[in-house]
Formats: sequence, structure tokens, C-alpha cells
Amino acid sequence: MNPGSRFTDSGIEIKKVYTDADLSKNPPERGYGISPGQFPFTRGIQADMYRGKLWTMRQYAGFSTAEESNKRYQYLLSQGVMGLSVAFDLPTQLGYNSDHPLSEGEVGKVGVAIDSIDDMQTLFKDIKLQDITTSMTINATAFILLAFYVALAKKQGADLKKISGTVQNDILKEYAARGTYIYPPKPSMRIITDIFEWCGHELPKWNTISISGYHIREAGSTAVQEIAFTLSNGKAYVKAALEKGLDINVFGKRLSFFFNAHNNLFEEVAKFRAARRMWAGIMKELGATDPHAMMLRFHTQTGGSTLTAQQPSNNIARVTVQTLAAVLGGTQSLHTNGYDEALSLPTEEAAKIALRTQQIVAYESGVPDTADPLAGSYYVETLTNDVEREALKLMEKIDMIGGSIAAIEQGFIQNEIAKSAYDYQRRIERNEKVIVGVNKFQSDENNTNPVFKVDDSIQKIQTEKLNALRRKRDPAKCDQALQLLNDKASGDENIMPAVIEAVENYCTLGEIADTLREVFGEHK
Repeated sequence: MNPGSRFTDSGIEIKKVYTDADLSKNPPERGYGISPGQFPFTRGIQADMYRGKLWTMRQYAGFSTAEESNKRYQYLLSQGVMGLSVAFDLPTQLGYNSDHPLSEGEVGKVGVAIDSIDDMQTLFKDIKLQDITTSMTINATAFILLAFYVALAKKQGADLKKISGTVQNDILKEYAARGTYIYPPKPSMRIITDIFEWCGHELPKWNTISISGYHIREAGSTAVQEIAFTLSNGKAYVKAALEKGLDINVFGKRLSFFFNAHNNLFEEVAKFRAARRMWAGIMKELGATDPHAMMLRFHTQTGGSTLTAQQPSNNIARVTVQTLAAVLGGTQSLHTNGYDEALSLPTEEAAKIALRTQQIVAYESGVPDTADPLAGSYYVETLTNDVEREALKLMEKIDMIGGSIAAIEQGFIQNEIAKSAYDYQRRIERNEKVIVGVNKFQSDENNTNPVFKVDDSIQKIQTEKLNALRRKRDPAKCDQALQLLNDKASGDENIMPAVIEAVENYCTLGEIADTLREVFGEHK
């Protein structure tokens, strides 16, 4: 290794200068010579990109009770947010009611507590579901939260054919990087493909999965690993849907992705461009013929793991760089983190600054004025190729193991992420990787930033609401609905109609999750 060598965070060597000779290695049909909106979509999935429509500006929010989260949603909508992204607390993510013993100390802490359709109704009080798009970051219990949402839309008199949004519903990355799973892989995949099938008929504008690289990156992966592991998971979901007999040209249009944006601006842009090109090729290879089923549509969130508790105001600059990476890379939707999120849940002021960051890029920077403005750059085009090449090598290893599920079961993906996280931390400790304010340019400081904390009394509030719900509902109808769900899950019928019937009869999230625990067991 040359003493003066430079590398991206994925270990790709960066030359001192790039020239036309580097660009000539890139066949026109693979890179900048293709117009945006054309296969393989390296330059974007729309011909005019943001000239036609800006990306959806979202803010990820959810904490405490549904009442408190609704206040934040109303505030964000008044400030110009175009879509809502819901964070759920850990008990909700793991299928426990707020009054369950294992929920102790966690209710409302990292997201909003949702135990029933009543909570969902409160969460969206005075918000018409037909008029907004909602992204729900939920996985193991995604089918239950989607059922709550659908049941509420029906109560509001909405046309289900017009309801739009996304449910994350990506369980494979939970086994690999995050840990909020309930059921074993096989029944979990069955639930996911049931959602694909049901939404294809009943909720045609709904994105049925958001295949997430975000949490893979937060766990310590590189940019290359992020897209390699994410697209491998995507292949596994597509193959499962094909085995169920679903039409790739139908469900393929409703697949979406969720990526991270970090500080290495050009590597992040190259990552997004490479991922689009790779996914188009994967879908074509798996049998897609409709170009819309080959398009990689993605939401981006700025990198939570890049935020520092030291000199937290510096995070505003980091989030700005990451916002530019996402927009230059062609994202369809974006959430920007609050500068104080290394300290606590974001305060209202931090959330507003994060949103204003997007709005300044959208309306003042000129970046959205033309599609794929970095196309043709000697460096960006070469780096796009380099990222794709390294990601494909990793995907080939996963395919040799037997695909994502086998690679997760054997610990391959988890081990690769862990090694990258360790190597990155060691580079920081050796001062090979500079983090401003952490290992260089430090200063003595007393943190005066206000910290947003959730009160421990939330569990008592939720318990009282659950008791009131149980008193008002018809126990016989509830038991009957849960038995129907048990019967459907024990066979091979689609479970979504039974889940919706259960929530409409005021069955709780925990009761529905426990019914399927009895049938499917739990993943250990």
C-alpha cells in the first residue's frame, strides 16, 4: 500500500485524478450514455427526476403515546412535511402489549406504543389517510400494523385503492443486523408473501416491503456491503413470491428499498447509482419484463451512526452532506436526522432544522434542476463501476452459500458486518479515520442542548387504555376472530383477511402475535 493512498470507506482505492481513459472503460449502455428513466436506470428511474416532482420529504417520528405522537405529526405537516414515517416502540415491534411483563421500561421509549386499532385512530386523529403517504418502520408485526392502518382507513371511509405508503416488512435484515424478530424464517417469509398477495388485490398503491440496507449500515457495514446484502435479501423475497405463484410484473412494482446516506459524498452517490443498475439486472434475470418492475425505488435516511454526542451542532453539517448524497443519488423519499439524536430523541427544534435542511437543498441549491447531475464525471462513473463490481463479488459468495437465508443461518452476513464495524472503530482509534470533534479538533464543552426524554408513566397510561378496550369489546367475537386466525395460519390460506377481522373486533397486537406464536413458534 502506498503511503499516500486514499480509500473510500469500503476500501476502494481512490486515484489522485481520473481522466477520459477511466471513463472509456465504462460501456455506454451501462453508464452515463443512457438517459434517466431507461433501463438499467443507472441515472434514475424518472426521465426528468425532480423537475417533475421533488422527493417526498419525511420526518421519522413516534414516541410516548399515540396522543403525543399525533401532536408531532400535526406540527411536521404544518411545517411542510409531505409524508409521515412512524417509529414504533420495542414492545410493538416484538408483538407484546404494553402491559406485558417484558414491556417493562420500554413502553413509548424508542417509538410510539400501538396496542390496538384505538391507538392507531388516535395516532392519526384529524389526518386523512387518503391524503398522505405513510411509511411504517415495522417488521415482525408489520402485518398487524398494516391491518390497523387498513381498518382505520375503512372507518374513515377512504378508498383503499387510493391509500398509499410503505410498510418496512423486511425480516431478513432483522436476523442479520437488528434482532427484532418473532417467528422463524420460513413462516416469516410466508407472512411477507401473504402481504404481497393481499395488497396486490386490495391495496394496489401500497409498497408492500421496504428492503432495508439502512439497519445493515447502522450495524457497521460498508457501503458496498450495504447494497450487496440488501439486494441479496431482495432476491430472496422475490424468489419466495415467485414460489407462491405471484406475478413478478405485478408485485415487482410495489417493492421498495431503504438505504442509508453517510458522509463520503461520492461513494454514497455511486452506491445509489450502482444499486439501481444491479437491481434492474437482477429483476430481468428473474423474469421481469415490465420496466416498472425492474426499477429500484428507494427511501433514504441520513446516517444515525454518524452523529456524534461531542459537538452535536456539527451534525447539522453532516446531515447536509448526507442530504446532498441522497438527492444527487436520485432518492424518491428522504428523512433527515435531528442534530441531537446522539443524545436523545429529537427535540421539536432539531426536527425542524432537519426538515429545513431538505427544503434548502430542494429550493435554494439548484441540485434538483437536472437529472443525475454528476453523470459523466470521470470519478463518479468509475466509482459506480467499482462499487458495483465489489458488491457483485459479495453477492456471488452469498449465492454460493445458498442465498440470503442460508447465509444468515450460517452467520456469514453477520460476521462480515461485525468485521467491518470492528475495522472501522480501530481506524478511528488509530486516528486513521478522522471524526471531527471526536478524535481531532476536540474542545472542552458543557453540553447545553435540551434533551427530550419520555416519561416512565407511559406504561401505566397504555395499561389503562388496554383495560378500557377489553371492557368495551365483545369477548366472544374476539375469541372467534383469533380462532379463525389460528385456523388460517395452520393451513396455507392468506392470513391478512383474518388479521383485519381480528383488529376490527378489537383484538390487541399482543393477542394476534401470540396466536401466531402458538402456530409458528419463536425464532431462537
